Amino acid sequence: MAAAAASLFRFTLLLLLLSTAATNSSSKTISLSPTPSPTSSPTPTTPTPTPTPTTSSPSSSSSPCTLDPKQLRALQSLNIPTAKDPCQSKNNATLCDSSKPFRHLLSLSLTNCSPNDAALSFIALKSLSSLHSLSFLNCSISPVHFPPELSSSLRSFTCIHSLKTLTGFWLSHLHNLIDLTVSATPINASGLYVILGNMKKLNSITISYANLIGYITKHLNLNLTNIDLSSNMLRGKIPNSITLLEDLDFLNLLSNALVGEIPNSIILVYLILASSTELT
Repeated sequence: MAAAAASLFRFTLLLLLLSTAATNSSSKTISLSPTPSPTSSPTPTTPTPTPTPTTSSPSSSSSPCTLDPKQLRALQSLNIPTAKDPCQSKNNATLCDSSKPFRHLLSLSLTNCSPNDAALSFIALKSLSSLHSLSFLNCSISPVHFPPELSSSLRSFTCIHSLKTLTGFWLSHLHNLIDLTVSATPINASGLYVILGNMKKLNSITISYANLIGYITKHLNLNLTNIDLSSNMLRGKIPNSITLLEDLDFLNLLSNALVGEIPNSIILVYLILASSTELT
């Protein structure tokens, strides 16, 4: 009996040891399947905007002048105010083209100037050779020799009570003129041909109160539409060649020393001849 009890005890003890070993082995098992580790959802962040450099647009008063610097200096030498852009003139004293990077003057009008206000220099006028129109209104300054570039560029020239006196030879260099106006300014010339002989493109001519002497030239540009030669000292007859001007619609020969008959074939919109001496 004692031997059987001892055997049972050993068997029971063996079962306990095996059970304990199985339990410990089970608790140390490692899974080979990847188990994702829990991660917290990231909190969205708002990116900090990169500051954009701002450029303040210049005001009109501080905007740079768009006129060619050489022409700007020329205007300054003529004592013409250039604090603002001359191309933005509101009184029609200047007119510019639209060229880039610098604009150029096409038209310039000098008004109510004196020798102390404006000094015409050859260098300044050469810088203004882009001009197509040049006007002097009540400017009692002395004329100067125009550079050839300016003389060729001009299409319109106006001189009213300005430049003290002119010569026919001086005016004759403006050979590309379409419009010529001289009034209340003496012209020293022996006749119209000295002035007009080279002006092949002329459409309109006004020379009045200029003390102009001589005869009306027979060689007039056939493109003339306007002729005003009033209040001079022209003499002789009205040439028959004036009847060839088919586009002529205005003729003023008032207050001259003309004689003879008015050509019958003159057909005009406006004709002023009544006060010319001995015209019939």
